[in-house]
Amino acid sequence: MLEGLKNHPFGVDAELERTVVLSYAAPVEELAALLPSFLEVDTFNERWGFVAMAIVRTRNLRPSGFPVWCGQDFWLIGYRIFVRYTNAKGRRLRGLYILGSETDRRRMVFLGNRFTHYRYGYKPMDVEYAGAGLSLYAHDGSLALRVTDEGSSVALPADSVFADWTEARRFVGPLPFTFSHDVCKHRVLIVEGSRTDWHPRPVVVQDHRCDFITGLGLSQLRLSNAFMIDRVPYHWKPGILEPIAR
Repeated sequence: MLEGLKNHPFGVDAELERTVVLSYAAPVEELAALLPSFLEVDTFNERWGFVAMAIVRTRNLRPSGFPVWCGQDFWLIGYRIFVRYTNAKGRRLRGLYILGSETDRRRMVFLGNRFTHYRYGYKPMDVEYAGAGLSLYAHDGSLALRVTDEGSSVALPADSVFADWTEARRFVGPLPFTFSHDVCKHRVLIVEGSRTDWHPRPVVVQDHRCDFITGLGLSQLRLSNAFMIDRVPYHWKPGILEPIAR
């Protein structure tokens, strides 16, 4: 019964006050090796897939229907791969597979690991996000990031696999679905999210270091886009379990 609580059993609401997403291109076959067999890498030019790091200032996270004062405020760092999945009805879904999550609140480590499969860990960090940028430094030195919003003339990262920001925009989200794997019962958990006011802005990356992503052992890892989004109301529906097609 307690294990069933991890399957996102109720709806959740929050405001994503500030979100920064960096997407790194890597060879498709290497990312595929990190996924359960029922998921496919969401590809670009048939060669590249993407692992992303999202840094989110989350406000008032709470079960749907609960008052705002019950909510939790925290920083969340999510590491995920862009994927596709064909569900039991034959519908092709585009979404994310979570490799790991980090937060600066021990309470969220407990709650996140009780109610999701998102693999929360505790990561003390210093974050500044006033004005048009964001700077983050983890106390253990495993993560550093500094980005600024300098307007519409921002250039793509030097090693980007994209030709322009229109191509890059496809791999910043939001993607409506997140997928998890119930290995013992051979089921997939599908969580659908919905949002309003999602308006990504390209940002300049002045510093980025992430031991989690480099530790995946991916070759040809190339920072390919970086976006910032502010003040997004977000809702996650209760998770849906379905058997994985054999």
